[in-house]
Amino acid sequence: MGIFDLFSKRQKRLRGDVPDVYTYDTLPNPLRVQIIHIWSDTLGQGEQYWHYDDVKQAYKFVVETLCREYGLFKLPHSEQYGDRHYIEELANYFLREENVEKQLDIVELTFKVINTFTREHRYLRRHNAADIADKAIDELNKRFKEHGIGFQFTGNEIIRVDSELLHSEAVKPALRLLNQKHYDGAQEEFLVAYEHYRHGRYKESLNDCLKSFESTMKSICDKQGWKYQTNVTSKGLIQICFDNGLIPAFWQQQMTSLRSLLESSVPTGRNKLSGHGQGSESVEIPEYLVAYMLHMTASTLVFLTTAESKIA
Repeated sequence: MGIFDLFSKRQKRLRGDVPDVYTYDTLPNPLRVQIIHIWSDTLGQGEQYWHYDDVKQAYKFVVETLCREYGLFKLPHSEQYGDRHYIEELANYFLREENVEKQLDIVELTFKVINTFTREHRYLRRHNAADIADKAIDELNKRFKEHGIGFQFTGNEIIRVDSELLHSEAVKPALRLLNQKHYDGAQEEFLVAYEHYRHGRYKESLNDCLKSFESTMKSICDKQGWKYQTNVTSKGLIQICFDNGLIPAFWQQQMTSLRSLLESSVPTGRNKLSGHGQGSESVEIPEYLVAYMLHMTASTLVFLTTAESKIA
């Protein structure tokens, strides 16, 4: 069915109810219910599918695989009597299991089935089987982002987002360094950029990347007593930081490309993709470019705040 931007979601954004960038310790119950809805749409569930053996075999495979691997005859929390109903057994277990790794076992295994079995045209005799599987995986990953959960289904398996080097080496340090009173504005804008990214609002994400970049430099200038005009651009702020020795002079001479890198990284990406009018054609911004800009922003913020902390 896709994802709808409900009134309650919009109000949450307006109130600034922004969670941490990613969490890993549990899948919230609403997310698990949403995942079961995806199963229903893709694997099949309900009376209209009862006469299809494909549906029973898909759920049976998942349940029996989990039972064999966990050393069980039946999944816990099953309230069935008489004939075994694999759909209910799996759903009840998924909703009541508290161990996040086992929760993710279920997600990974069911989506492996979606990514393989349901792509075959004979599964429920669908002509658009591959498209249905792709949409299911896409919705799962968007739901993960929507709830701020640091996992994705990629390459036919669940991976932690922070297993990517840039997340652990740039994003986490940036948040830690910005978690100081004089960087409140920059931290809020950086978190909002991630919030936009999770919800697929890529242009807004890029705009807040630049805001965070500029706010960080303004905070550094305020802390150090360096004057700047109220309408100063990011290029002007970079110049002020260099003029006041944020980067030691001998490094400025050796790293001749540093100024160019700072001036052309975050501001240019934002200006080219989202900062100005689109003209007669809508500009589509790929997700991977926004992820790159988020990581680049994080790296730049780490660089600037660390350099400021070294000033005598």
